[in-house]
Amino acid sequence: MLHVRSIWNGAISFGLVSIPIKLVNATESHSISFRQIHLEDGGRIRYRKFCEAEDREVTGGEIGKAYEDADGTLIPITDEDLAQLPIPTAKTIEIVAFVPADRIDPLQMDTAYYLSANGVPAAKPYTLLREALKRSQKVAIAKFALRGRERLGMLRVVDDVIAMHGLLWPDEIRAPQDVAPDSGVTVRDKELDLADALMDTLGEVELTDLHDDYREAVEELVTAKASGVEAPAVPAGEKSGGKVLDLMAALEKSVRAAKESRGEDEGGEEESGDAAEVKRLPSRTAPKEVGGKKSTAKKTAARKTPAKKATAKTSAAKRTTAATTAKSSAKSTAKSTEQAAGKKTAAKKTTGKGAAAAKKAAPRKRASA
Repeated sequence: MLHVRSIWNGAISFGLVSIPIKLVNATESHSISFRQIHLEDGGRIRYRKFCEAEDREVTGGEIGKAYEDADGTLIPITDEDLAQLPIPTAKTIEIVAFVPADRIDPLQMDTAYYLSANGVPAAKPYTLLREALKRSQKVAIAKFALRGRERLGMLRVVDDVIAMHGLLWPDEIRAPQDVAPDSGVTVRDKELDLADALMDTLGEVELTDLHDDYREAVEELVTAKASGVEAPAVPAGEKSGGKVLDLMAALEKSVRAAKESRGEDEGGEEESGDAAEVKRLPSRTAPKEVGGKKSTAKKTAARKTPAKKATAKTSAAKRTTAATTAKSSAKSTAKSTEQAAGKKTAAKKTTGKGAAAAKKAAPRKRASA
């Protein structure tokens, strides 16, 4: 940590114990920053600082700070003025209390810092405070001054280092009035069951496995443009947006997609149809009993009765159609048989006449002989 530049040097005031420390940023930003350019020619746009009194550009060394009064009067304030303020937190992180960690509202959490022991004499009291925080399982609430104003902080142990989170003052937290949705909205138990199923399916995640997809996409875009190749496009199927019209359908689809992504459906039975198959969790409330039987059973029976009637009607219609087809086939067969029989009878009659004529002709031939 010694290679990291400190942003503030001072001491931790722990009762009568003083611990010299250095304040170091505990976080760093990996966001990609852009520059402003002139669209016509690509020239860089820069801001220049001008003095209104002299109408000329000034350098950083010529710039100070001032407080603007209500009437617009500027009152100059120097760093020396701030350093001589009669407050103990000007160069000291003053611990004022020790409280359980759950007393701190996450909404108050601000910038995080590491506190580094400044020099060998600071190692012993630094370690003492660190171990005391570990054993008490509490956090220290402190006040300190940084960048021209007094701030609130929370000290806790991270590995073997004391970390400090800047906290917003309680009056800096806005009340969540008029932010919640209409109180008249109700949620059904079935919808809650599906939400619970989705939460269970998604499960937990290691925060260290998460990364900034947007930053990576911007880096790919910049690389593509710098290389003169076509920028990657977002697949049409991955675009999101629009209104959720059917909450139940959206929940069911989400549960199914989460299960498929976790491989829970592999090797199982194939799903029939397009509807998601979701196992309903046990109901939060027992069904009411009506007349000694559960009303749920009555509803189920009522849903099944129309289906049975429809099936019976369909089967009767199929039987009627089959009977009509069978009768028509029988009539056609009988007619064909009668026609065939008639042809055979006619053929026999013709053959009989031919034979009789032949018998009559034979005696005549003998007489002639």
